[in-house]
Amino acid sequence: MSLLFLLASFFLCQLVLSSFAKCPRDQSLALVEFNQSFVVDESESFLCDKQSYPKTSSWNMNKDCCSWDGIICDETTGHVIELDLSCSQLVGKIDSNSSLFQLSHLQRLNLSMNSFDGSHISPKFGRLASLTHLDLSRADFSGQIPSEISHLSKLQSVFLSFNSELRLVAYDFKMSLQNLTQLRELHLSGVNISSTIPLNFSSHLTTLELTRTGLYGIIPESIFNLPNLETLDLSYNDQLNGYFPKTKWNSSASLMELNLAGVNFSGNFLPECLGYLTSLQRLVLGSCNISGQVPKSLWNLTHLEYMDLQDNRLEGPIFPQFTSGLQDLNTLSLSNNSLNGEIPSWIFSLPLLSELDLSNNHFSGQLKEISNNSVLARVDISENELQGCLPKSIQNLVSVVSILLSNNQLQCPLPKSLQNLRNLKYLDLLSNNFSGSVDVSVFSNLKQLWYLDLSYNSISLINENKVKSTLPQSLEYLYLAACQVKELDFLRSAKNFYTLDLSYNNIQGTIPDVVLSNWMHSIKNLNLAHNMLTSIDHISSFSQLISINLLSNSLQGTLPIPPPSIEYFVMSNNNVSGKIPSSICNLTTLKILDLSNNNLKGEIPQCLGNMSDQLEVLDMRHNSLSGSLQTIFSSGSKLKSFNLHGNNLEGKLPRSLANCKELEVFDLGNNQLNDTFPMWLGTLPNLQVLSLRLNNLHGPIRTSTSSKLFPQLRMLDLSRNAFTAELPTSLFKNLKALRRIDKTMKVPGDEEKEYYQDSVIVATKGMELEVVRILSLYTTMDLSNNEFEGHIPSMLGDLIALRVLNLSHNELQGHIPPSLGKLSVVESLDLSSNRLSGEIPKQLVSLTSLAVFNLSRNHLEGCIPKGNQFDTFGNNSYEGNDGLRGFPVSGGCGSDRIPETNNTTFVPDEENDSTFLSELSWKVVLMGYGTGLIIGFSIAYLMLSSRNPNWLSGIAEDLEYRIIMRRRKKQRGQMHYRRRRRNNGI
Repeated sequence: MSLLFLLASFFLCQLVLSSFAKCPRDQSLALVEFNQSFVVDESESFLCDKQSYPKTSSWNMNKDCCSWDGIICDETTGHVIELDLSCSQLVGKIDSNSSLFQLSHLQRLNLSMNSFDGSHISPKFGRLASLTHLDLSRADFSGQIPSEISHLSKLQSVFLSFNSELRLVAYDFKMSLQNLTQLRELHLSGVNISSTIPLNFSSHLTTLELTRTGLYGIIPESIFNLPNLETLDLSYNDQLNGYFPKTKWNSSASLMELNLAGVNFSGNFLPECLGYLTSLQRLVLGSCNISGQVPKSLWNLTHLEYMDLQDNRLEGPIFPQFTSGLQDLNTLSLSNNSLNGEIPSWIFSLPLLSELDLSNNHFSGQLKEISNNSVLARVDISENELQGCLPKSIQNLVSVVSILLSNNQLQCPLPKSLQNLRNLKYLDLLSNNFSGSVDVSVFSNLKQLWYLDLSYNSISLINENKVKSTLPQSLEYLYLAACQVKELDFLRSAKNFYTLDLSYNNIQGTIPDVVLSNWMHSIKNLNLAHNMLTSIDHISSFSQLISINLLSNSLQGTLPIPPPSIEYFVMSNNNVSGKIPSSICNLTTLKILDLSNNNLKGEIPQCLGNMSDQLEVLDMRHNSLSGSLQTIFSSGSKLKSFNLHGNNLEGKLPRSLANCKELEVFDLGNNQLNDTFPMWLGTLPNLQVLSLRLNNLHGPIRTSTSSKLFPQLRMLDLSRNAFTAELPTSLFKNLKALRRIDKTMKVPGDEEKEYYQDSVIVATKGMELEVVRILSLYTTMDLSNNEFEGHIPSMLGDLIALRVLNLSHNELQGHIPPSLGKLSVVESLDLSSNRLSGEIPKQLVSLTSLAVFNLSRNHLEGCIPKGNQFDTFGNNSYEGNDGLRGFPVSGGCGSDRIPETNNTTFVPDEENDSTFLSELSWKVVLMGYGTGLIIGFSIAYLMLSSRNPNWLSGIAEDLEYRIIMRRRKKQRGQMHYRRRRRNNGI
């Protein structure tokens, strides 16, 4: 009986197996040949977000190909209908002769997350007429997507995303959407399309992902009304404009993800109809230029998990005060807006909220009580206007990993309940008004804490119980600037310091013993700026040191040399003297060297040129260095800022500076250089600041036929030299950066770490201006106090970005060109002490930004124009021009009679009053992002004292300037940097 049963079972199995067709031999051979065109490289596994393994390793001709890994066959015919080789570590090329295209019955093809070495997508893909699913994403394809893809009328899913060199012709893009009527999923993110969005889509479409594709124009309203749409991602197409339909969308019930980050909505408001998106789980509208309030309806969405509205112009309070929605929300980002009012308490009660970012807004009031069931892991409410105390209930954040509350107005002592946040790793309380004594034992229970910033508060750190283990051993980054630290023994328990900031703490003598004895061989970043140190013994023994900031101490003696590991060495504003030792050239990893404002003497070591392949900033301004510049800079130089202003250097400029192709700031002003104008510096493509004022440079500025010189130059100061002949018209024609006004640049924020400050001096009459704007927003040209002659070229009016133009104290003749009226943003215009004649052009009245105007000591005549800023200028703007008439030099001009007034505007005369400075100081800030640098500039008009109080009062009233003395004090007060994030970023 059992034998008969076994035989019956065997024949039944054979019958079942024979009913399944085998893979045709030609298709097996095609698959094997296809596989032989690749090699397997396990290093390509990083491409995959899932398990990666070589699927083709199981392919064996001794077995039916339908059993091979990644292969699915039709049960009836045996034809291969699905090939999935995703994440198979394949490396090679697919060309038009590939045996892949012999698999004509393929319905689904997935070759994603391999490396096909820039292969072009062959037009033969269009022969796979049965394809419903095609995935070639993240596979290193390049070139143009063939139009034949649009002939695959059965396609339902297309994945071609993230092939960085892939492009799609606009016409083919639109034809594909028109012909592929069955299309449900279209993923083209990262493909270069550069097209407008067509009006018509398949009504079956559920997913449309077109991020970073170069789309432009306006988003058609029809896209929001696709009835089955679930995912719409058009993010980061910065030439794309949009607006939201104000009525309910047809996709309201189906849409689950909406990502339009980076699309320009031109200040439009968010419509209340967003509240109809009842299935929405993910909403990303960051950097969309959206205005107005957050609509109340958004807070009532019940399935929303992720909401990102950061970097917009949203304003007003968060409504409502209570909500029953958002119970599934886990991430809320509203940072970088203008939201205000109190933060409603329900935000801290959302049951699933783990990440909250409300930073850089105007929220005020006190933080509300935090519920005891909070799951918040990351909280960022920095850069707001919060007041009051931290609630004791902060201890309820039992899951919190990071808390950022910097740059608010929080008060009171720190609550001891902080010690209950056992999972806390990152705590930033920088720049608040916390007060009282803080016992460091509060932090002893935070065993995972690795970042702590208490800088710039009104607290005093104490170790009340003299406990040794007061700080967690996990602590790596500690910022205690201006924390009134009186003793440092409590630091000893921290074993792994990477960064320690003890600036602004009145530390005297030498480097504290606790630093020397505990972290000499481990610490990498040490900030002791703005203390009272007189020596820094053993600095060379810090074997791992990357950066040290000793700015504004009282250090004396010869220059100490840090260890070879150093990258950032800031020692400005001290009393270091003697020569610069040649051993400084052994610091081969040095990127920033700032020795400015000391008493260094002697010649600059010639070997410094050998360091320029790493050195980015070299600042030795305001010392007593002498001799000629013998430094030879290599062709691979990375130098960005070169500042030797205010020394006693002689001779010529080294021609090897032309090798410094990354140079942005070049200042050798106030030396004794004897040379002609270095037109060869014009080949530097990134040079933005050139200051050679107060030297012995001479001769004409020669004409150049090149049209590519000084393309980025924004600040040019050649004042107080002996240049002759006519103004250099050929040079002016090259200054392309001065021909455009860049309105897109922003002033760097506090979060941008400052490693270095540089002063670039240019001349103006009797005042010193300190710039507080970024470079592209403030531009200047100063050619004063030379021997230029001839006419002022009319093409100067084309340099429309100029904010300061000074041509005073030359031998210029002829008329003032009317084209200067095109300098729409100019704030200071000085043409005084020349031989100019004729009338003042009426076009200058259009200069509505003009605050300083000086035409004194010329031969001008006729009526002074009226209107705008001209109604505010006083007599001193025009004195020494006997032929001028009208306000303010006389009661009127012709039939126009204007009542006389004693209103005067100060234009100081450097020849008659030696008390006043004739220099304009520009402060250049190079911002460091790790290894990167950014140039920033800011302007503020500063003056200090005068021998004539009444005259000073008039200046303050009319120009809001304050007179400043020639030499600024080296040390600025501690509170000057009070609300900055970590001085010099170290």
